[in-house]
Amino acid sequence: MLTGNSTEISTFKGQDRALRADRIGMAGLLLSVLAASAPLMVVAGVMPTTFAVMGIVGQPLLFVILGVVLALFAFGYAEMSRHVHNAGAFTAYIARGLGGTAGAGASVVALIAYSAMQVGVFGIFGFEISALLAEHFDVTVAWWIPGLAGVALIGVLGWLKIDINVRVLGVLLLIEVAMVLIFDIAALADPASEGLSAHAFNPETLSGAGLGTALVFCIASFVGFEQPPVYAEETSRPQVLVARATLLVVAFAAVFFALGSWALTVAAGPSDVVAASQKQGPGLLFSLTEARLGAGFTDALHLFFVTGMFACLLSFHNVVARYAFAMGREGLLPSPFGRTNRTSGAPAYGSLLQTAVSLIVVVAFAVGDDKPAGDPTAPVLQLFTWGGNVGALGVIVLLATTSFAVIAFFVRRGAARVQAWRIASSAVAGTALVVIAVYAVKDFDVLLGADPGSSLSWILPGIIGAAVVLGVALGLVLRAAKPEVHARIGLGNQAFQLEKAAESASAKGAPTTGA
Repeated sequence: MLTGNSTEISTFKGQDRALRADRIGMAGLLLSVLAASAPLMVVAGVMPTTFAVMGIVGQPLLFVILGVVLALFAFGYAEMSRHVHNAGAFTAYIARGLGGTAGAGASVVALIAYSAMQVGVFGIFGFEISALLAEHFDVTVAWWIPGLAGVALIGVLGWLKIDINVRVLGVLLLIEVAMVLIFDIAALADPASEGLSAHAFNPETLSGAGLGTALVFCIASFVGFEQPPVYAEETSRPQVLVARATLLVVAFAAVFFALGSWALTVAAGPSDVVAASQKQGPGLLFSLTEARLGAGFTDALHLFFVTGMFACLLSFHNVVARYAFAMGREGLLPSPFGRTNRTSGAPAYGSLLQTAVSLIVVVAFAVGDDKPAGDPTAPVLQLFTWGGNVGALGVIVLLATTSFAVIAFFVRRGAARVQAWRIASSAVAGTALVVIAVYAVKDFDVLLGADPGSSLSWILPGIIGAAVVLGVALGLVLRAAKPEVHARIGLGNQAFQLEKAAESASAKGAPTTGA
């Protein structure tokens, strides 16, 4: 039961509390979502790091396994997207399945996780631009200068129309993907001394104590596939496009990353790829590329490595802005966050919030930067490592919780028999994701490259734990003090329509309630 509240409703008179529909088609949806996974950043950064830290050659097989797990998750997730259209995707799904209090907890975790991931990328973004300027123009620029320039430009684009964002993301992403595929072809055509070996797909390569942590590294590469429902309100046919896009992105990411990591093992040699990664780190891809495609192509690859990060930053900014918008609309954040820009239809205040958070964090790390940029303890690298791992842990927790929310949603609707196979796939995926989350927390020091027993190994994952506690506490307070606000958590624009109906009924002297 939803009770009308004339005071809250009047706050929004004349304000648009719905994102504009029909702004994104299938192509735009796919491009917006895939940009968040930053394909080139994964191939150049995550893959060599996983080889180096974990010493597991079978990384391509891990991507295949995780592709299967996430496909199992996506079957139920995509089906639920046909029933729930809300910019606060995780919030809405968990609220509709497990209740408003759980949804409130999910909203805070999502806001912090995606914000942490975006802000973290500003560190490596500024670092790479600074390095390129020094190498090609002999100009020394502190990392935080291009970092802050990126914050400003992303903020401007986030304020504009989503279709302008999509064009920017689309062009950058397509070039980025094409260049990685060119490397893949070159590597397979010119393998190392061991030839075109499929050894990396041998299950025996997955033995070792680092397997669980390697899974965490690899699953972070998929982050972004879960974002199509965030744009549901802005698509032309959300009940069709969102589900289709989710499944397509999972399939593409699994194949693309498995192929890319296999190409690295072939180009370096399965027996040498771990040692080469430990020696060269992110430079591995570029050295292998230069040996096969020349310095010109490698320089272009460096450039699009940076633009790919920019696309990733813009994609995460859009997602955070929409979560903040959804939270403001449903009473989980102050009401102004639930308003859109009247000119562009973008979630204006959510965009400003993320720009402000990014600005504060980048400035804070810049002020504390008193070490050489290559030092692993330098703030610029800590920003990327800390933000990325905190965000990845938060998303894993949300994925696991959503798996069980999907089950509860269909069971409560009396659709357990009809949706039996999707419920089963969600249960398997949810269990696997819980295991991965446990490994992430247990081995957080490994993920950070910190000393065993470091306080960071519990402080940083504790941020996600604190977000859960804060969100659930918020939900409990709302349930006790403002039941009408608690009742609309997860309802999105539907809640707004019910409020308007309640206001209209109240004006006519009818009971102010809605279903």
